[in-house]
Amino acid sequence: MIRDITLGQYYPAKSILHKLDPRMKFLGTLAFLASVFLFHTLPGYGVLTVFLVSVIALSKVPVRFLFKGLKPIFFILLITVFFNILLTPGEVLWQWGILRITREGLWQAGRMMLRLIYLVIGSSIMTLTTTPNQLTDALERLLNPLRVFHVPVHEVAMMMSIALRFIPILLEETDKIMKAQMARGADFESGNLLQRAKNMVPLLVPLFISAFQRANDLAMAMEARCYHGGGMRTQMKPLRYQRRDFLAYGIVVVYLGIGIAFRVLKI
Repeated sequence: MIRDITLGQYYPAKSILHKLDPRMKFLGTLAFLASVFLFHTLPGYGVLTVFLVSVIALSKVPVRFLFKGLKPIFFILLITVFFNILLTPGEVLWQWGILRITREGLWQAGRMMLRLIYLVIGSSIMTLTTTPNQLTDALERLLNPLRVFHVPVHEVAMMMSIALRFIPILLEETDKIMKAQMARGADFESGNLLQRAKNMVPLLVPLFISAFQRANDLAMAMEARCYHGGGMRTQMKPLRYQRRDFLAYGIVVVYLGIGIAFRVLKI
């Protein structure tokens, strides 16, 4: 389960999506996440699926690697589908006591499951095709107007970058601790869901100690290099829009326009 989390990881590849400006990818991802809630009919979800499949093909990230990131949210999907099927009123297709399945419940469950899957995949594509440094630079440039209100933009962007960098590191550390404890006789596989959750508690203490130690080492390394935030810092590779970025913006605008048209016309 730990190895299946792909959010925050970077997948190196030579694709057009990897070469795009990180600001474009960040805004494009936000637009895609918003579009997931615009479409509400089968033709609309068809457009959404075609767009997502095209982006996945352009990213050159293996489909198996993307879908592996859905395993950690399997129980969330299961609970969502279960409650939507049983608690949505409508035309009854099957009933046993107080339990009943409706036609509207099946449609609502399928729609919510599809939305959750697309939200996770869409967010994962951005992190898989963009390095943490690029995400930091993009976020800092996009939030730059907030400096007028004395918002510490650089510090906020740096904190988010460090958080993204620590996700795969902490996952790897958790995997090592689990293997070490399993070698000493710990059992994380047997038992029901509640028992498995209790078995994970002994992982928290060494994991927190390791996380605080890494944070302390990082702080000392930054101090040793005389790091300080602020607007006077320069970038070794400043962000500059290319022709392909404007083309990508145009595609996203057209895609959002189609989503709004589908919503207004109830297609």
